Amino acid sequence: FELVEPAHAALTSAFAARVHFGAVELPVGKLLGFVAGVAGAWVLSRVTISLLEADVFSRMALPRGVPFALSSLTRYTLLVAGFLFALATLGLDLTHITVLVSAVGVGLGFGLQKVVANFVAGLLLLFERPLQVGDAVQLGQLVGEVERIGLRSSTLRTPEGAEVIVPNSRLVDEEITNWTLSDRKRRVDLDVAVAEHAEPEVIQALLIELARGDPRMCDEPEPEALVVRFTGDSMEFQLRFWTEDPNWMRVRSDVGRAVQQALRRR
Repeated sequence: FELVEPAHAALTSAFAARVHFGAVELPVGKLLGFVAGVAGAWVLSRVTISLLEADVFSRMALPRGVPFALSSLTRYTLLVAGFLFALATLGLDLTHITVLVSAVGVGLGFGLQKVVANFVAGLLLLFERPLQVGDAVQLGQLVGEVERIGLRSSTLRTPEGAEVIVPNSRLVDEEITNWTLSDRKRRVDLDVAVAEHAEPEVIQALLIELARGDPRMCDEPEPEALVVRFTGDSMEFQLRFWTEDPNWMRVRSDVGRAVQQALRRR
């Protein structure tokens, strides 16, 4: 017990020690409080998001993409609020940081234009939800599945397995094709060439029958087979069918193999 008062005095002296950052002078205790506030906000945001995703959103019938948007907005709100609270614990005199605020303003105006544009675009993506996590999209020559939507950039995973980081401003400014925005139905076209002497009605009926026999096909719209071209000694057909299977290329391959086998038997 004789060590209590000396320890208290030593801690008080250590926390009262002042650290200089140019014209700004801060006590060590307030700096530790700032660090604790930021760390606490980060931990609180992680715990809150985990509880929302595990116990709240899982019990609610929300549209696809809304839970992710709410989680992102909640996380950033908690982080910003925690940072402001931690900044308030410093007790800074705003007159001492006027130059710093001016420098940040100039930096945002000139050097961070693209960052700010991407930030605003990220907010638009979260609120408007033109694309959501899990959507199959095409941006120019880039085709992939949306893996993450952040405030500055988003991540697309290509069929080859590459993860492409795309600035959010591109997703807002450029034309983007979303194959799964309202539903996962996709039309698949399969070109088939047969000998010219074959009867078109027989080939069309055969193609439609094969498409209807695959359980991965959609009943509506129904599959159709069209004569598209005559080329010398052959006729070219196009089988069109709809599927909700995300691996639509595998479906087209299986149907093509079934068509070849059926034509050989005929």
